[in-house]
Amino acid sequence: MKKIVTIIGARPQIIKSSALSRAVNGKYKTEIKEVIVHTGQHYDDNMSDVFFREMGIPMPDYNLSVGSGSHGAQTAKMLEGLEEVFLKEKPDAVVIYGDTNSTLAGAIAAVKIHIPVVHIEAGLRSFNKRMPEEVNRITSDHCSTLLFTPTDSGIRNLLNEGFSVENRGKADLDNPFVFKCGDIMYDNSLFFSSVSDERSTILDEYDLSPNKYVLSTVHRDSNTDIPKNLEAIFSSFMEILDSDSSMKIVLPLHPRTKGKMQTNLSAELLARIENQQRLMIIPPAGFLDIIALEKNAAMIITDSGGLQKEAFFFKKPCVILRPETEWVEIVENGNAIIADADKARILSAYTELSNKVDYTFPSFYGDGKAAEFICSSIINDL
Repeated sequence: MKKIVTIIGARPQIIKSSALSRAVNGKYKTEIKEVIVHTGQHYDDNMSDVFFREMGIPMPDYNLSVGSGSHGAQTAKMLEGLEEVFLKEKPDAVVIYGDTNSTLAGAIAAVKIHIPVVHIEAGLRSFNKRMPEEVNRITSDHCSTLLFTPTDSGIRNLLNEGFSVENRGKADLDNPFVFKCGDIMYDNSLFFSSVSDERSTILDEYDLSPNKYVLSTVHRDSNTDIPKNLEAIFSSFMEILDSDSSMKIVLPLHPRTKGKMQTNLSAELLARIENQQRLMIIPPAGFLDIIALEKNAAMIITDSGGLQKEAFFFKKPCVILRPETEWVEIVENGNAIIADADKARILSAYTELSNKVDYTFPSFYGDGKAAEFICSSIINDL
């Protein structure tokens, strides 16, 4: 039996890990044992613990309780704690997700003591190394033995960085295996869609009608910490609502972003926001509620990579509040438009996507069985 240690720490990783845990505890329960380590990178209950309860994810075997801090301090604490866990557990592989500081720490701590790293969501690139996430994902890929990318563009990026899809035998750090396996979040979206239909009551709670609201999220430092960017985003929200009296904007807001609104928005715009009841600022939503909000929205406006994809999964147009995206397929296919934190571009994108009717949704992200593919590779290729 293979033993894996799964590293999670931020909300999206908790969600992603549920797909792998379902496969491990189901089809592969006699072949893989999973030990879960929560770094504590996100420690607010609404951003972390609620997901374990809501989605039936196994509770972590370890919680490092690192909490917030500078990139260096946070990553250093994780490295120390993770190395200690790895030396105690002696796993056959360490599984990391995405591009957070938890991802980076897991990769470095494991590779330094010669434990194979399995990177889920490998190969994604924004080509903007000013983003901490870009540095994290590139470094993690080059520490990995098994690299699972969800898309063709991910494969191209890895090939351009010297990886090969032709490696044979057993995988190791000098002979890494690269796979296009589909998107593990597509596994989850399919699985939890019906669960959300049965259990989420958020539309009733906030008196929301299908296709009569826009779902938005704003959380990236490049938007929240730069006053002109935050002003442009919220000013565009006001204009969207002013132009359509039947539309609402639902904004589940992290407490940190809510605080930045008070310090980085003009007094005039804050007053407009306070008086605009159709801009509905609500607490961070659980995953089942987010799915319900996504499935019933007219459009999604976000700086979240995860919500960009989920918009596509649920066949919704998306305005991207970033200067670039890792999910180039949805932009090239016309399902999303990159608007950055530029008011004119946000409003133009909103209008264009609202009027577009010829949407298509190719199977860019696999067949919903990425987790099974990953488990099989861990068993056979390590």
